[in-house]
Amino acid sequence: MAAPMVDAPQGVPEPPGTPPDAAPAQPEEEELDFPQYELGRPPRPVWGAREEFAKRPENYLRGCKWAPDGSCVLTCSNDNALRIFDLPLPPGPPPGAPLPQLLPAVQVAEGDTIYDFTWYPLMDSSDPPSCLVAASSRDSPVHLWDAFDGTLRGSFRAHNHLDEPVAPHSLAFAPDGSRLLGGFDGAVREFPTERPGRGGLQRNLHQGGHGQRGLIGCLAFSPSQSLFACGSYGRSLGLYPLEGGGAVALWPRLPAAPTHLRFSPCGTYLYAGGRKDRHILCWDLRVPERPLLALPRRVATNQRVTFDLDPSGRFLVSGDTDGFVTVWDTLAPPPGQGDPPELPPLLRFRALRDCVNGASLHPGLPLLATASGQRLFPAPWDSDGDSEGTEEGPAPGGDIRLQLWWWGPEDSGDSGWDLPGDSGTGDCHLPGDSEGHIPGDSGTGDCHLPGDSNCHLLGDNEGHIPEDSGTGDCHLPGDSDCHLPGDSGTGDCHLPGDSRTGDRHLPGDTDCHPSGDTRTGDCHLYGSTECHLPGDTGTGDCHLPGTPIVTPLGTLGLEIVTSPGTLGLAVVTSLGDTECHLPGDTDCHSSGDTGTGDCHLPGDTRTGNCHLSGSTECHLPGDTRTGNCHLSGSTECHLPGDTGTGDCQPLGTL
Repeated sequence: MAAPMVDAPQGVPEPPGTPPDAAPAQPEEEELDFPQYELGRPPRPVWGAREEFAKRPENYLRGCKWAPDGSCVLTCSNDNALRIFDLPLPPGPPPGAPLPQLLPAVQVAEGDTIYDFTWYPLMDSSDPPSCLVAASSRDSPVHLWDAFDGTLRGSFRAHNHLDEPVAPHSLAFAPDGSRLLGGFDGAVREFPTERPGRGGLQRNLHQGGHGQRGLIGCLAFSPSQSLFACGSYGRSLGLYPLEGGGAVALWPRLPAAPTHLRFSPCGTYLYAGGRKDRHILCWDLRVPERPLLALPRRVATNQRVTFDLDPSGRFLVSGDTDGFVTVWDTLAPPPGQGDPPELPPLLRFRALRDCVNGASLHPGLPLLATASGQRLFPAPWDSDGDSEGTEEGPAPGGDIRLQLWWWGPEDSGDSGWDLPGDSGTGDCHLPGDSEGHIPGDSGTGDCHLPGDSNCHLLGDNEGHIPEDSGTGDCHLPGDSDCHLPGDSGTGDCHLPGDSRTGDRHLPGDTDCHPSGDTRTGDCHLYGSTECHLPGDTGTGDCHLPGTPIVTPLGTLGLEIVTSPGTLGLAVVTSLGDTECHLPGDTDCHSSGDTGTGDCHLPGDTRTGNCHLSGSTECHLPGDTRTGNCHLSGSTECHLPGDTGTGDCQPLGTL
């Protein structure tokens, strides 16, 4: 393999005392809390997503990427869709059992072939505005998608010299998230993330016959210096300062066109993998004249086959087009053969029958995500389900999927992911979330109290069901109705904003009812146990429920109304009692009348005079005689039809 040519580097100093032809020492390891991998054995498959992608023929994946906070994994597939899968509960089925299937929490569709996709680097699931995904697709703007609900948060538009819309073939965010870099034909364009729209600063990488030709197919930012790397389909690789200017290092003739770049966490090493290539090349940027290492892998197609480094930067993991996943220990001394020397794998295992084009390591757990790519020889049964295969490898078909692999200790004995400082057992904590979740709950922001199977909002001790953002209202176990604190009734609900205790609303009813009242249409006023009609604000007076209001036979029609012991003809004008009744009294009283046993006829507003039950005559309080009446304003007793005032007709006088 020919050594790449390098322009005189600027701004990348060589370490003092390092011979130009010697591999410099690797940086010392820091005492940090990194995932503990069990690399002496292949990982165990724990979750899969075959059925989700097998709905369409040849719906292979184009890669997968864990979120920066580890809460979910992002995939891109041949149906031009992005899918986000939440981190599932750990780990997985017993040996020989089918893999449990993952379902996407969010799915968004682009209009055409997706060129590249990437997470916003400061993404934190506890801060929803930071949960963003950028995607580039053919002849479309760069879209910025919300990772929580799949809504479009912004677009970045680019046009060529003919004012035609063009899309970048590669994307990368700056480490601080302030700008988004897109790779075009012989140029890159910087988009400020805080100002979506048309524009951005274009930087040409090919001028005067020098520089990088062809489409920029991959980009990467240095985590420690203000530098970014560009890989071109013209088989070149360049290193540029972020502030502007020409290349500080350029490798114009690589063995293959790079399709994926990755800096080490310390920013000292740069890794590049190409299409139709047999190695991943590694450069020490302090001595950039020639590659430091070559990591063997076979890529026999033009598709992008990504690789990943663990958080410490020591272990590199990659798939290949043969269906294998390979792990290298980059701190292991190479055998010293070849130019550059080839680093033998630490571990290699078969993951799929054919291509593995995506490998992503979880940022905080010993968990690997792999994506199946376009096959060399597609089989007619690709979209069909089948068995999981044997020890020699997976069975034919069924490889179109996302798969999660557990690479940690098998004897943890815990039902949840082990987060730093979490000593509780039985409660599951999602990545980036300090709240307790019960098994099966993948929501973020909702917590379960110890020993409680109800869902609670952050800082709220009351139980809430999903999609309920109210505070102070709780839901009883198995009950989807809202209850006030201390209300143990089931099936009864309180309307939003109703802080009354003791009063409740029946399902589908906006009126307030006391406990045990299942009537709908009647309401109870606050502080009153009496039944009132809608719009009645009186307190102390009640309306009887369901009493028919009838009108004597007239022109409205005929209807038979049956009452206890009676049968007659009348016209029913309405249902429900419009008259006012005292508590426990079926007689009609006017407002302010506290008498019991005496009633007022409809429309009679006089106070002090009453009508006995069954009588149309007016009587003074205490007068139980029937047939005689008292005129209004008179204390004398008058016979019916007597309108004189001041004269009294003794009882029984004609």
